[in-house]
Amino acid sequence: MSIVTPCLWFDKQGLEAAELYTSVVRNSRVVQIMHDPRDPATVLLVTFELDGRVFTALNGGPEYTHSPAISLEVECADQDEVDRCWSALSEGGEEGPCGWLTDRYGVSWQIVPRRLKELLADQAVAQPVMAAMLKMGKLDIPGLEDAAAVAA
Repeated sequence: MSIVTPCLWFDKQGLEAAELYTSVVRNSRVVQIMHDPRDPATVLLVTFELDGRVFTALNGGPEYTHSPAISLEVECADQDEVDRCWSALSEGGEEGPCGWLTDRYGVSWQIVPRRLKELLADQAVAQPVMAAMLKMGKLDIPGLEDAAAVAA
């Protein structure tokens, strides 16, 4: 059976990024750090898990950068988790609309409360909930629920 593992390309900050990501996302850890055989003091690859999913961080140099065309989504249980993840991942990065942000390493993230998905699945309230979400930066569960309540 094949194994598919997303590999994130960094200039030199792969270990630093992996340590940040594993400190933010629950059930996460750095699994392995491999050094460059040409320069044993330099980290080449970092294998890490985010909520049990395996990723690789490659310190490949400055040739490539990240794009919002690929993002990592964190589904959050409640507003406290949204706030915590948003704060940690946006620090030094850039906050965007609709729950999106770019972290200090250029990786795009979607910080999404589970409640948003539940509300969007309800056709009776999906349209006003979507309209409310489109006006937000960091997603606000009470604001989304208020939009649903008005429609109900």
